[in-house]
Amino acid sequence: MTPTGIAGIAPPGVGGTMASAMAGTTPPLVAGATLPGAGLTADSLAALVPDGALLALPPDNSLPSCALARALVRRGARGLRLLGVPVSGYATDLLVGAGCVVQVQTSAATLGEAGVAPRFAAAVAAGTLQVLDATCPAIHTMLQAAEKGVPYMPLRGLLGSDVLAHRPDWRVAQNPFSDAPDLIVLLPALQPDFAAFHAVMADAHNNVWVGRRRELATLAHASREVLVTVERRVPGNLLEDERLAPGTISGAYVTQVAVAGRGAWPIALLGEHPADPAHLAEYARAARTADGFRAYLDRHVLQAATA
Repeated sequence: MTPTGIAGIAPPGVGGTMASAMAGTTPPLVAGATLPGAGLTADSLAALVPDGALLALPPDNSLPSCALARALVRRGARGLRLLGVPVSGYATDLLVGAGCVVQVQTSAATLGEAGVAPRFAAAVAAGTLQVLDATCPAIHTMLQAAEKGVPYMPLRGLLGSDVLAHRPDWRVAQNPFSDAPDLIVLLPALQPDFAAFHAVMADAHNNVWVGRRRELATLAHASREVLVTVERRVPGNLLEDERLAPGTISGAYVTQVAVAGRGAWPIALLGEHPADPAHLAEYARAARTADGFRAYLDRHVLQAATA
């Protein structure tokens, strides 16, 4: 290990801003050597997700793989069940509008400053989308149960909420450790078939650096398969760098990694690039109508496969 971290990459906080720290140069690989997964694309990953799968997606502030969402639209995915972890954003709205989704479990669906998620709202109004109402703590609790390999976990904060009336799979029970009446909600473990997110980099061992977005580690641990798009591959081992390891998800939990430059766009990616609010506003305007949404897909999603 060198003072600048693995492969000449300066760790965050060393030698300037995150953007400059993570954009360091890397030494050439040994002649003829390649990193695992070389040549894979977001479309390659989309081909691994079967119709009907339960796919978990992070919110717009936690490294969504918009590249994979666009690739799923191009693949013509159908019958997907989406889990917002814990809320849903641009990627979910895109997939719903494209007819890829039959069910969304989430705490909210929003484009943030750009407003309501328009195709999600239209699908709910039309009755073509099943929505399982949840709360942020409930979704994290169910994933934590799956992560720990236990059938359920308790959560108290739901008591008194009308969400319980719409979730027969969530059960209210007496606290077995209390002699006095003490009700608590029991939430079943939730194991997504696939989790997908975008990150700055992955190494030769499929270790993925997510920085402080440690909720993605819980998601990776809880899911059967984990698909990650990244800005770049780096040689070496991120887990051997004391400064990068705390923000790294072990490759033991990662199924496959593909390089997709600006794969979070139009969402921000750590210190790599900011969000594109002008594009999000363009999407929000276009997606208010079915015709506008189709025109958006033609311009920014479908044509991207041949661009």
